[in-house]
Amino acid sequence: MTLMEDVKAAQAAQAVGEHLRGWRLILGLTAEQVADRAQIARGTLRKLESGHPTVGFDVVLRVARALGVVDSLTDSLDPLRTDIGRARAGELNRKRVR
Repeated sequence: MTLMEDVKAAQAAQAVGEHLRGWRLILGLTAEQVADRAQIARGTLRKLESGHPTVGFDVVLRVARALGVVDSLTDSLDPLRTDIGRARAGELNRKRVR
């Protein structure tokens, strides 16, 4: 991974953490409530919300579920919700050539 890719990944981790924290605050939930609902430690939630890049993907999904936004998260990654994804939908069914 190049330095630029590392920087982009760190920026994305920071943004995701900030957005999840924003949802928590908008919903009026404490860090303890979200951590309990997600079945993670408060320190882990703190790391996620501060953009620590080593937080596991499962933690991101647990917290998103605890905040009620996991469906929005998965929908945002659906390639068929984009013009290019719909245009190339046939690629989803093709087998890889090795």
